[in-house]
Amino acid sequence: MAAYERGDFFEAHEILEPAWMGTDDPGERDVLQGLIKLSAAFVHAARGNPTGLTKNLRGARDRLATPDAIGSGPDLGIDVRRLVDRIGERISLLEREPTGSREPALLAIRIPRAPRR
Repeated sequence: MAAYERGDFFEAHEILEPAWMGTDDPGERDVLQGLIKLSAAFVHAARGNPTGLTKNLRGARDRLATPDAIGSGPDLGIDVRRLVDRIGERISLLEREPTGSREPALLAIRIPRAPRR
């Protein structure tokens, strides 16, 4: 999470991947995979690839929107419902904006925190 928050999205992706592969909990897997896709989205944004950004945002939203992910979010300190909403808002912005004026859509999404259970 620290790597993501400081804008090192590639490192966040690399750190989260072994955690995702190492857990057997379905909800935790969905959350981690969603965060991996979210990190990948902003790697694409930094590289000027709006198609990769949008594709990975959709993948992150879909993975995080599962009942297992939503249920596991508080255990990981993440408000997954709010994160899914933020991702959906960003996807809508990308779909509405013409190609030349997407700058706000390229900014990283803050991951909302939840009290750990």
